[in-house]
Amino acid sequence: MELTADEALVLSHWLEKLQMTDLSRVVDDPAVWAPIHRIAGTLDKALPELCACDYDRRLEAARRQLRPED
Repeated sequence: MELTADEALVLSHWLEKLQMTDLSRVVDDPAVWAPIHRIAGTLDKALPELCACDYDRRLEAARRQLRPED
């Protein structure tokens, strides 16, 4: 399975926020923590957008693309 660039950017941001919380409050199985960190690390390495000066604008544009239309 492959993610689109928009999907990868939005997921990477969400995973970053997740990792900054107490994972035990959100993910009840510690066995899942390692894969979460691995996926986040893989996305971080693959996304040059994370270091772009207009990251916030790119993230919001990606979110708009992925949100279902009302």
